[in-house]
Amino acid sequence: MSSDYQSGRVALGARMRELRTEAGLNGKDFAERLGWQRSKVSRLENGKQTPSRDDLVAWAQAAGRPDVAGELTGRLIGLETRYRSLRKQYSNGHRARQEQGIVETEQTTLLRAVEVIRIPGLFQTPEYARAVFSANAAFRDAPTGDIEDAVRARMRRQQALYEAERSFRILLWEGALYALNASRPVMAAQLDRLRSMVGMDTVQLGIIPFAAELRRSPSHGFWIYDRRLVIVETLSTEMWLDDEESVALYERAWQWLDDSAVYDATAHRLIGRASAALNLS
Repeated sequence: MSSDYQSGRVALGARMRELRTEAGLNGKDFAERLGWQRSKVSRLENGKQTPSRDDLVAWAQAAGRPDVAGELTGRLIGLETRYRSLRKQYSNGHRARQEQGIVETEQTTLLRAVEVIRIPGLFQTPEYARAVFSANAAFRDAPTGDIEDAVRARMRRQQALYEAERSFRILLWEGALYALNASRPVMAAQLDRLRSMVGMDTVQLGIIPFAAELRRSPSHGFWIYDRRLVIVETLSTEMWLDDEESVALYERAWQWLDDSAVYDATAHRLIGRASAALNLS
């Protein structure tokens, strides 16, 4: 559990304790009023358990403050939407985030993703990954000493592509095939690698063509881990969204983009066209 998430849960628990004490009730009496075990009240107040929305509504009513139910549930939504500062994450280098990616992938059976301007990490060659990490470190003034470790971790994560029990459904905006996030020779090798992904048993790679009619524009990338978690990265923040409403919204966005994607031979042809445009011969 991230420290940011735990800090938020502790703060919510402190607010709940404040409401109980303002009502003039000790923990035992408050638990009896709610029909709960005393231990549950203690865990919630001390940030050792995450309340449900129903818990918070009941808590507000038991404290004689039904008017604060909206405030409490709003705080919970803030917990369910976990914002992680990228500046803080990168302050110690890149490897830790890659190790975290391995853990999340190992816990996932179906991974759906959209990438707009770069090749997804699961498909990257070591050289392409190294170029991406180096550019990111330069932009963020982050340490570079663990870049090789981060590259190796990213390659380890790719082993999941060959595990029969997993499925990867990745959508890629055609522009990512042309964006030179690495040198032309590295990009050529990367596109060759990408073509090899087409037709894999565990992978469905869809390309959203420039000329596609779009129900929704691919404004930013996101990753959906089963139906439990969505990760969205902005310039400064990585959002971990695990509430049902957010997951459902991103599932809908993914499906609408998938409606515009092409697969198999057509996808292979688009990748080949981007490779030819590098003019390396």
